[in-house]
Amino acid sequence: MTVESIVFYVFATLTVVGALGVISMKNAVQAVLCLVLTFFSAAALWMLLEAEFLAVTLVLVYVGAVMVLFLFVVMMLDVDYASLRAGFSKYLPLGVITALALFGAIYWVIRSQVLGEIPEPAKNSADYSNVTVLGRLLYTDYFYAFEIAGVILLVAIIAAISLTFRGRRERRGQSVPLQHQTMREERLKIVSMESGRRQDAHLKPKKTSSKKEAPKDGVAKKSSSKKEPSKNKQDEAEKSEGKGS
Repeated sequence: MTVESIVFYVFATLTVVGALGVISMKNAVQAVLCLVLTFFSAAALWMLLEAEFLAVTLVLVYVGAVMVLFLFVVMMLDVDYASLRAGFSKYLPLGVITALALFGAIYWVIRSQVLGEIPEPAKNSADYSNVTVLGRLLYTDYFYAFEIAGVILLVAIIAAISLTFRGRRERRGQSVPLQHQTMREERLKIVSMESGRRQDAHLKPKKTSSKKEAPKDGVAKKSSSKKEPSKNKQDEAEKSEGKGS
């Protein structure tokens, strides 16, 4: 077994596992992540088929843009998972029958060799460019199909925007015609006031609180008590002078 065969089986297994995860995961976000894994594995398989342009396009467009859009839509929508799980057992027999019919058809095609023997792809030269060949086919033989695919993607984008749109928010905007139609009386109001009235008449003088006056009285008492000893000394000096005379 060659290295190319080993790589093919590895990525083919990852593709199948990712596809099974998409349909078996109960959480929608996890299902989308499994789909991303499936796309990556499919891109690796296309690289093995020397379809580099398709592989890069799959990663850039589907994984980089469409899957990110799906994640935003799934996370923004209020999906009621309880109601979705309620009908699982109801449609389970129909799903099993459809899956068995699909696998039976695939097995019949492989065993009956309806497609005949598939030859191995020819090795291309070094100057071969699948981008040139693909572009020539898209814009000549498959032009209408290519345009229809673009319209379908546009419809998908519009549908995603409409699903996440919560209604127009009320916001104040500027209306230039209404601004030009306004009159002076609507914007300017002239008020007449009495000439003799003071403008600051409504202001009342501030009143000092009694708490602030208490320290002043205390200070005054202390100062008076300090002055009393000096008066007593003067009286004693006058008495001593009178006795001496």
